[in-house]
Amino acid sequence: MTSEITLFVNRPAGGGRGARAARTAAAALRDAGFHVGTVTGDGPEDALSRARSAVEEGTGALIAVGGDGMANLALQAVVGTGTPFGLVAAGTGNDFARALGMPLREPATSGRMIADALKSGRSRDVDLGRIGDRWFGAVLASGFDSRVNDRGNRMRAPLGRFKYDVAMVAELAAFRPLPYRITLDGGAVREVEATLVAVGNGPSYGGGMRICPGADLTDGLFDVTVVGECSRATLLRVFPRVYKGTHVDHPVVTVMRAASVELAAEDVTGYADGEYVGPLPLTATCVPGAVRVVGP
Repeated sequence: MTSEITLFVNRPAGGGRGARAARTAAAALRDAGFHVGTVTGDGPEDALSRARSAVEEGTGALIAVGGDGMANLALQAVVGTGTPFGLVAAGTGNDFARALGMPLREPATSGRMIADALKSGRSRDVDLGRIGDRWFGAVLASGFDSRVNDRGNRMRAPLGRFKYDVAMVAELAAFRPLPYRITLDGGAVREVEATLVAVGNGPSYGGGMRICPGADLTDGLFDVTVVGECSRATLLRVFPRVYKGTHVDHPVVTVMRAASVELAAEDVTGYADGEYVGPLPLTATCVPGAVRVVGP
């Protein structure tokens, strides 16, 4: 394997946290004997184009530095190429890093871990979800949680993650269950009233909320968590349990497994790895071994 590897960095992210993490990780990789180049860009499309160019030119690995958004962008560049993917978690959510077992906000440790894996040839193939030509590593969210995202993205104030807390309170005030049509593996259409439906390749979203706690990156299947029709009071009781994954024990929650999931509902959008995908209906397919990962 070539010793030339590429860091894929969102420098302004987190008030410069991405740039600082990239410098620290690069130092660890260079100490291990690697030649490290850096790819960034003027916006997501330019950055993705540059990352794809690095992969096409034969970089030995593409290592994303940032949060779930940066990881998701990097996946679009490496999927199906055989180029190893690494992740230095330096964002706010870091849910794909959690699923991969990478340390959070420890760029030196992450750099050494990736260097050791590359030098020893240690890698593993993990599943990804695909929606059309878009790929995701963690969770496709829809329903109450995606409406919180929608509202938060429209808000100009307050700044940072706090605006999503404000958006959640506002959405709770307007809360009502939504009529969904769910189709698993091309079977019969299930019509359900649901608060949210999450399709998990990995277990968590939103910075450690284990919405699909049993999801496994290597089993070729999604875990589909359906929070059914419930009152605001029930939702407020159930939702905090998502951090431990114990919400799945509540009678209002159903978990199913499938390799293909079609979701349809009116006026509902989908977010994958925290990134806007589009309005439902959407069909997600689990693709086994879609990307080669270096790390633990």
